[in-house]
Amino acid sequence: MNFTILRFDTLESTNTEAANQARAGADEGLCILARQQTAGRGRHGRTWISERDSGLYFSLILRPKLDAEFLPLITLMSGIAVYDALEELGLKPDIKWVNDVLAREKKICGILAETAETSKGLAIIVGIGVNITSSNFPDELAGIATSIKTEIGRSIKPDEMAEVLTRFISYFYDILRGENGPNEIRKEWQRRSSYFSGKSVRVVLENETITGVTDGLEPNGSLRVRTRDGTVLTVQAGDVQRLRATDNQ
Repeated sequence: MNFTILRFDTLESTNTEAANQARAGADEGLCILARQQTAGRGRHGRTWISERDSGLYFSLILRPKLDAEFLPLITLMSGIAVYDALEELGLKPDIKWVNDVLAREKKICGILAETAETSKGLAIIVGIGVNITSSNFPDELAGIATSIKTEIGRSIKPDEMAEVLTRFISYFYDILRGENGPNEIRKEWQRRSSYFSGKSVRVVLENETITGVTDGLEPNGSLRVRTRDGTVLTVQAGDVQRLRATDNQ
């Protein structure tokens, strides 16, 4: 894939800018980078802390030729790319279904994939936020989030992170679009995620909360959770939290 990078000093949201560019006819591979976001967002409308030069604030336009059922695998593919980029920088990451990348069980990256209808067809906007430093974290994030500088003892420039990340996105996006691509991406995700199978979790859904043990992925990337009575539930969307032995199940 060929990448074109547009750099901004400040944006409300790189995803919003990328969606606007896609609707204006931008090609696949356009990347939006900002030094700061004033209204960065995560899943379910949550705020993504986006202080100036403290993270990679990155959004990419994709126009995948995939069956609609496999579009959710783009989030998994993006998580794999982030994992390998962080590993190359010296971290030991993990991927928590569906859109968080962790280091030492703390969140270091969030991924938000959104769709945009355009004159060229459906576009997928993949937003990726990576914590580079944690000096500006609010107190409530100190125990649950981390950064590249905290993990490896040195900071990097957002452009350096973007260069490594786009290289891995290109590689795994080609795999996803290739023969047997969805199956290959699920295998790659399985190799990198401790959440694939056997992890005790609590899953917060829109109208209920379930607990159980992870039991692999469905073909479209949905998470399978086996409850205490042996029932296997398929989670299309929800917040997954690791259960520890001391948690009340």
